[in-house]
Amino acid sequence: MSFAVVSKADKKSQVPENDIYDQVIDLARRRGFVWPSSECYGSVAGFIDYGPLGTLLKRRIENLWRQFYVVSEGYYEIECPTIGQEAIYIASGHVGGFADKMCQCPACEEYLRADHVAEAHNVPDASVLNAAELQKAICGLPCPACGEKLENIEVFAFNLMFQTSIGPGSQRKGYLRPETAQGIFVDFGRLLRFYRDRLPFGTVQIGKSYRNEISPRQGMIRLREFTQAEAEIFVHPEEKNHPNFSRYADYSFPLFSYQQQQAGGEARVYTMKDAVAQGVIANEYVAYYLALTHDLLTTIGVKPEKLRFRQHLPDERAHYAEDCWDAEIRSERFGWVETVGIADRTDYDLNAHAEESGDSFTVYIQFAEPKRERRKVISANMGVLGPQYRGKAKAIADALATVTPGPDGATVTVDGEEYFVPSHLFEISEQDVDVRGTDVRPHVIEPSYGIDRMIYAVLEHSFDEEDVDGEVRKVMRFPFRIAPVQVAVLPLMARDGLDTIAREITHTLHGHEILAEYDDSGAIGRRYRRQDEVGTPLAITVDYDTKEDQTVTLRERDSMKQVRVKITDLPLLISGLIKGQKTFLDISS
Repeated sequence: MSFAVVSKADKKSQVPENDIYDQVIDLARRRGFVWPSSECYGSVAGFIDYGPLGTLLKRRIENLWRQFYVVSEGYYEIECPTIGQEAIYIASGHVGGFADKMCQCPACEEYLRADHVAEAHNVPDASVLNAAELQKAICGLPCPACGEKLENIEVFAFNLMFQTSIGPGSQRKGYLRPETAQGIFVDFGRLLRFYRDRLPFGTVQIGKSYRNEISPRQGMIRLREFTQAEAEIFVHPEEKNHPNFSRYADYSFPLFSYQQQQAGGEARVYTMKDAVAQGVIANEYVAYYLALTHDLLTTIGVKPEKLRFRQHLPDERAHYAEDCWDAEIRSERFGWVETVGIADRTDYDLNAHAEESGDSFTVYIQFAEPKRERRKVISANMGVLGPQYRGKAKAIADALATVTPGPDGATVTVDGEEYFVPSHLFEISEQDVDVRGTDVRPHVIEPSYGIDRMIYAVLEHSFDEEDVDGEVRKVMRFPFRIAPVQVAVLPLMARDGLDTIAREITHTLHGHEILAEYDDSGAIGRRYRRQDEVGTPLAITVDYDTKEDQTVTLRERDSMKQVRVKITDLPLLISGLIKGQKTFLDISS
């Protein structure tokens, strides 16, 4: 999956004067969500560190993704190395074609993405222009780094993979993986056996990927090291009706088809069954994962009104893809940002690895009933085959019986070696045979998620400010399921035994796998504000009444409503609120 910062349908987006990016990033740095990497040495663009709360937020979002794909869909997760040998990326096309068009400013010597410079000045279709066309388009435009005119520049291709050597002496070339998908593709044979040689099946992977971006200037939106969560679902090429399509058949949300984009229209709301029936979406599998993605993104806190699915235009869709959509999330700073890609990649990836590796990458599909077919059958002439191929003769004769000959002979593979057998060494006859099955190379449906972009979207969409009693209350309105700290436990005073009770409650909640934070520093109102700012959804206050009746005050972050509950009820009550099994209104009314 290749990330584009802003969609082709949104090139004219301008940064609003009141956009909240700076406020969100300030809060994220100050409160331990995200900050620049290796600041003490002068941070390098394209790398970030997740702080204590950011790491918790990231893990919760990743685990919710697993809930959707591993638990609900039954697609087991694997973990592959982040360094791969060169042959993998020759097959995938990354060595030969994974490049951006780059130029260097003659004034400040900054390297620039040529298409980004052009897009910033509304050059149409900049991403599909060749190097010569881009060079002409941006000549004379101001450099985004120093403001000087770009004159006498050269636009050239720059491969985005980080190259390394495997072992001493640089004898074997390797690359940091630019995506997690290739590890799944090269493991296809073993995965097929794990899934008992039956289609459909899927496998997922979450992990780091690396792209040596030319000029990353968008914070968490464009990184050189980033986290991807990808699912590769292998399906029969002629069977693309999803077995559980009814789950999302009536699910509706905005689709921005390529026809609507070309006509200058707007995204339109469809149900998934209508979108497939009208040919807007190619098949049920693609529609199913568009809907599942919408469901997942809104569950983690992306606002539905700031989410759309844009279909790739004909000139940007890969030639082998049957259909391709991007989940785009609206950001005040960056416009519509591609965050998830969902594509029907047909058999392109498996074909490429089959050709490069020599493995078949096919599935044997047995027919319900044998089919009677008339076929050409090769019968080897062992009298002449034997003396020529000696110990290999029997294996070559068996292999001949399974191939289709050419006019001059047939090529067979035995023990990894290819042999060309001339036509005078065998005879061809036609026979009626029972065919019990066939080898099929599966098609691949790929939902590919950019976890870091999802996290930024959640930070921006959750951020809120409001006036409370003449003071500004900053609050991160995270959904309960992804909030880093799930409940704060606050003794009204850190004395008279209130602190002891609060610590005992904290310890009990930890035993129920609830992340509770004990906090006795400062006035109670200030502690509430501190927890609101990091998105803690619930707060427990232990006061002097607690010593008398064993009840505490439970406060909800968004409404700031409070209710008295028994200490013994807290674990079950809080677990239910976090999992969405009940709402605060249920217990406060």
